[in-house]
Amino acid sequence: MINADEVLDGRSAILAATGRHPFVRHSLPIHEPAQGWRRAGTVCWLLTVEQGPIGGVIGPSDTAIDLVSTLVTDGRLGAGRWLHLPRTDPAPLGPAVAGYEDWDFLWTTGAPPAQPGEERVVRLTEADHPALTALIDEAFPTSTARPGSPQVRGWYGIRDGDRLVACGADRTRGEVGFLAGLAVAPQHRGRGLGAAITTGMTRALLDRYGMVALGVYPSNVTAIRLYRRLGYADTFPLTSVRFV
Repeated sequence: MINADEVLDGRSAILAATGRHPFVRHSLPIHEPAQGWRRAGTVCWLLTVEQGPIGGVIGPSDTAIDLVSTLVTDGRLGAGRWLHLPRTDPAPLGPAVAGYEDWDFLWTTGAPPAQPGEERVVRLTEADHPALTALIDEAFPTSTARPGSPQVRGWYGIRDGDRLVACGADRTRGEVGFLAGLAVAPQHRGRGLGAAITTGMTRALLDRYGMVALGVYPSNVTAIRLYRRLGYADTFPLTSVRFV
């Protein structure tokens, strides 16, 4: 039995306990089970193994570490689990941590300013998957967003003639639209295509969800500058931890 102030059973209870924070609204699938725990103003939630296996924490980093330590001891955070923590040093979790990375969750509720070329953004189909794979391999080989991935709801792209030169994935999980896998062919960079694909996708997902988010590494200052210019003004700094 976990030593927490309150057990939160299901998505609605977790959303209420976190004040419907945008990251939580993004993280929790609408029709899938989730369980959470609240301790001293900090909330942790876990999805089922089949869904990730992932989870997250909202609250002060010291209390978050304390609650996560209990989850590790309780056996709920085992090998292969990923947990998104508020930006923190995971060293206090000790040998349970196999690795971690820092990233920023950015979001917007407003339409971006018009960008040249955004009218060229189109929804792609399964017939475009070979071209998508070739573009991602060339422009963003470390991307986890790939054609055929069950986490991707759809793809958008920009063509130059018959060639696909920019792309992005709709990887929405919950009730916040989420952009992922944004990529531009190397020889076409510097022409505003990154702004165009981001703007076109943001408009499309805003119409559907009313809020759109994306993730970016804090070291990628060029991308962050672009996203800020396009209206992604709100930030939640995160540390994602993988457990052994």
